[in-house]
Amino acid sequence: MALEADLLLDRRRIKRQLALWRVLAVLAVVLGLVFLLPRDDGLPGLPGGAHVARLKLEGFIGDDARLQREVDRAARDPAVKALIVAVDSPGGSVAGGEGIARAVRRLREAGKPVVAVMGGTAASAGYMVALPAERIFAREATVTGSIGVLLQSFEVSELMARLGVRAETLASGVLKDQPSPFRPLTEEGRAALSAVVTDLYGQFVAMVVEARRMPEARVRELADGRIFTGRQAVELGLVDAIGGEAEARRWLREAHGVPEHLRTRDLDPRGAAERALAFGSEGFWGGAARALRAAGLVPLEAR
Repeated sequence: MALEADLLLDRRRIKRQLALWRVLAVLAVVLGLVFLLPRDDGLPGLPGGAHVARLKLEGFIGDDARLQREVDRAARDPAVKALIVAVDSPGGSVAGGEGIARAVRRLREAGKPVVAVMGGTAASAGYMVALPAERIFAREATVTGSIGVLLQSFEVSELMARLGVRAETLASGVLKDQPSPFRPLTEEGRAALSAVVTDLYGQFVAMVVEARRMPEARVRELADGRIFTGRQAVELGLVDAIGGEAEARRWLREAHGVPEHLRTRDLDPRGAAERALAFGSEGFWGGAARALRAAGLVPLEAR
């Protein structure tokens, strides 16, 4: 009986070892696919393949240092022949828009053509990041513009008074807690915050003046926070033409000789390990779903 127990334990140990080696083999295959196969979904293959990089900016635009470094890397990569800035964003922070815009400007100064393509929305910081492009395309129905700066807060002192709640604040200066949700803005605080907003607004206006080569007075007429359709933006000079990525690729060919057949690769700020895990996870769950459908356990369409 003891011999049979030992044999059983040995078999289990061997199975665990085999399972471990299988997992390692799968990871090796995944890593090989990540680094050896050229792909169109943002996962780069071996360096040296000429391509057009795409910088996708969706949702809130924040100060993303990793993404800015990826743009700088693309500026140094001889395989990157051009950059498409694809924007679908209602805006973000001023610092976030400025950081990405500066990175795109550095890439253009490195001698690589840049074209921007606006999706459904490219407003406020979403418009700011498109400014360094040599040419900006938008859909007729794109919502863009909204050139301005917004600082919002809320103040609940009256509600707190009704509830019998009082906030105590110790601050190093009279402006340290401005704005505060616990008391109204003072005149001094309002003036200080207005000065910050005005300065940030002036920076935004200056970027538009430089990029669009428009008189400052004209830009300030348009920079009152209002939004425009893509068609209106073209008429006002804020956007160059109506179109999408196909038109952008055609322009790159005509203006800079960048062949339209070159593949487009999304810039991906994730590290190699993150990309490998994401790719492996997508492959695993995709394969599992296909296997379940083949076995008839999952309907082909969810309704």
